Amino acid sequence: MAVALEKSAPLAGVRKVRRRTVVAAILVAWLLLFVVLRGKQTLTLAAADLTDLHRWFNDVNDSIGADRNSNPLFLYFFNEIRLVIDNLVTFIQHLISQPSAGRPLPQIGWLGVVGIVGYVSWAVGNWRVALLAVAGFTFLGLQGLWQESMDTLSLTLSAVFVALLFAIPLGVWAGLSDRVNRIVTPFLDFMQTMPTFVYLAPLTLFFLIGGASATIATVIYAAPPAIRITAHAIRSVPETTVEAAESLGATRGQALLKVLLPMSKRTVVMGVNQSIMAALAMVTIAALIDAPGLGKTVVQALQSLDVGTAFNAGLAIVVMAIVLDRVTTAASARAETARRSKNGFLRWRRPLLGVGAVATAVLVYLSHTYLWAAEFPGDGGIGSSIASAADNATGWAQDNLSGLTNAFRDGITNGLLNPFQSLLTDSPWWLVAAVLIALGAVLGGWRAGVTTAVCLGLLVGTGLWSDAMTTLASTLVATVLVMLLGIVLGVWMGRSPLVDRLLRPSLDAAQVMPPFVYLVPFLALFGATRFTAIVAAIVYAAPVAIKIIADGVRAVPETTVEAATSAGCNTWQIITKVQLPMSRSALTLATNQGLIYVLSMVVVGGLVGAGALGYDVVAGFSQGQLYGKGLAAGLAIVLLGVMFDRITQAAARRASA
Repeated sequence: MAVALEKSAPLAGVRKVRRRTVVAAILVAWLLLFVVLRGKQTLTLAAADLTDLHRWFNDVNDSIGADRNSNPLFLYFFNEIRLVIDNLVTFIQHLISQPSAGRPLPQIGWLGVVGIVGYVSWAVGNWRVALLAVAGFTFLGLQGLWQESMDTLSLTLSAVFVALLFAIPLGVWAGLSDRVNRIVTPFLDFMQTMPTFVYLAPLTLFFLIGGASATIATVIYAAPPAIRITAHAIRSVPETTVEAAESLGATRGQALLKVLLPMSKRTVVMGVNQSIMAALAMVTIAALIDAPGLGKTVVQALQSLDVGTAFNAGLAIVVMAIVLDRVTTAASARAETARRSKNGFLRWRRPLLGVGAVATAVLVYLSHTYLWAAEFPGDGGIGSSIASAADNATGWAQDNLSGLTNAFRDGITNGLLNPFQSLLTDSPWWLVAAVLIALGAVLGGWRAGVTTAVCLGLLVGTGLWSDAMTTLASTLVATVLVMLLGIVLGVWMGRSPLVDRLLRPSLDAAQVMPPFVYLVPFLALFGATRFTAIVAAIVYAAPVAIKIIADGVRAVPETTVEAATSAGCNTWQIITKVQLPMSRSALTLATNQGLIYVLSMVVVGGLVGAGALGYDVVAGFSQGQLYGKGLAAGLAIVLLGVMFDRITQAAARRASA
C-alpha cells in the first residue's frame, strides 16, 4: 500500500505540471498569433448598428405589442398573471405607500408602519432588533424618502410572498425526493448563474415595462435561495429521528408536519432571509424597467452623475437591507429557541406581546385617521444634508485626491485592462474561441470544453462578439484582483481567529448591500468610467471569496500544520506549501463565485460608463430601436455566465478529487 501511494504521488505531480504546461503553451501560441493576425476578423459592431437577429427581436417585440390584446396566450395567460401581480402590488402600495380610495394618503401612514415594524421585530426577535427597526424606518422618513422606501418595501414584500408560495413547498419536495432534487438543481444553478440584468429584458416582452415585470423578475431571482435552503434543511434532519416517528405509527404527512418541518424551522427561516435580501437587490435594479422606489432614484441620479442624491438613496437601501436582514436573522434564532419553552420564558412574553399588539393597533388607527400620523413630518432636511455632504466630499476628493485616484485608475487601466482587452477584442474571433475552448477543456475536462464551444458559438450568433470580449476582459481582470485580495485576507482570517472575528461582521454586512450601492462612492472617486465598474465589482465580489478561502484554510488539519512547523517550515512556507495547496477546492470555488459576482456587477456598471454588454442592455430599455440589441446582450451575458460557471465548477471538482 505504501509503495502504491509513493508511486501515485509523483504521477499526480506530473499531471499537475503537464496541465500548467499545456495552459502556458496555449497562451504563448495565442500571443504569437495575435502579433501576426491583430485586427483581422474581429466581428466589431458599432453602437448604433443592428444585426438581423436584433431586427428580428424588434419585430417580435412589435408583433407581441400588436397582438397583446387579441392573442389567446396573452389574453388568458400572460395578461392574467400580470393582472394578478399588479393587483397584489397595488394592494400593498395602497396600504403603506400610495394614495387609495379617494384618500390623499395610503391607508396606513408612517406612524402605523413604524409601529407594525417595531412590533413584528420584537415578536420574532427581541427589543434590540425592534429598536433598530424603528430607528431605521424613522431614518428613512427623515431622509425625505418615505414614499420611495415604502414603494421598495411593497415590491419586495409582494415578490417574497409570491416566491415563498411555491419555493418552500418545492424545497420540501426536493428535500424529500432525490429525483426531484436532481431535476430542480440544474434549473436553480442556471437561475443563480444569470446576472440580475438578464431577467429584465425578456420579461418586459411578455409583461410590459412596469411593476408587474419587476415583481416577476424579483420572484424568479428570489426563489432559488429559499428552494435550496429548504431542501437542505429537510435533508439535514437525522434519518433516525424520522424512523423513530414512523415506528410509532406516524404517517408520511405527520412525520413531515410534526418532525421534519419543526426541526427545520430555523434553516427554513434562513432561506426566507436570503430570499428577502435577493428580492431587495433585484427590486432596486428593476428600476431600469420603471419599477418605483429607491432604485429609481438611484438610477436617475447615476445617469445624471448626481452623486449626492444617489448616495442618500443608496444609504436608504442599505438601512432597509440591514433592518430586514436583522429581523429575519432574529426570527431564525427565535425559531431555534422556541422549542425550549419549559423555562417559563414564553409565560411572561405572551402577555407583553398582547399589550404590544394593542399599542400597534392604536398607532395604525391614528395613522389612518389623522394627518400628522399619516404624513411623515418635516421636509427631509437630513436627506438634503446627507446629499450635500456627499457632494462636498465628492468635490473635495476630486480636487485633492484626483492625482492619486487618476494614477491608480490609469495604472490598472493602461497596465492591465487595456492590453488584455486588446488581446481579446483585436484577435480574430476564431482564435479567441479556440483558446477559450482549449482552456476550458484543459481546466475543466472535455464536458467543460464542449459547453464552452456551444456558448461561444451562440455568442457569435448574438452579433455582439466585440462587446462580449470587452465585458469578458473587465470580468477576468476584476476576478484576478478579487482573488488576490481574497487570498491575502482569507489566509489571514483562516490563520487568526481574532482577525476572523474582526473582519467577518463587515464582510457579512457588505453582502447585504444591493449592487447599486457599490457604484456610488467609486463614481465619486473615479468618475463615469469602466474602471468604476471594475472597482465596484471587486468590492462586491471580494467578501464571498474571502470567506470561502478563510473557511478552506481553517479546514486544513492542525496536525498537518504542526507537522510542517516541527519540520522547520516558516510561516510563508506553511502558507504556500501546505495551507493553500490543501485548500485548492476552496480556492476554485472562490474563483467560481467571484466570477459570477463580478460579471453581475460589471454589467450593472453600464450605468456609469462601463460600456459593452451592460450599456447595450440599458440602451435597450431606454431606446426602442435598440430593444432587440439589448435582448441579445442579455443572452450574451447569460452565455458568459454559463461558460464561467461550468469551467470553474468542473475545475473545482477536479481540485477536490
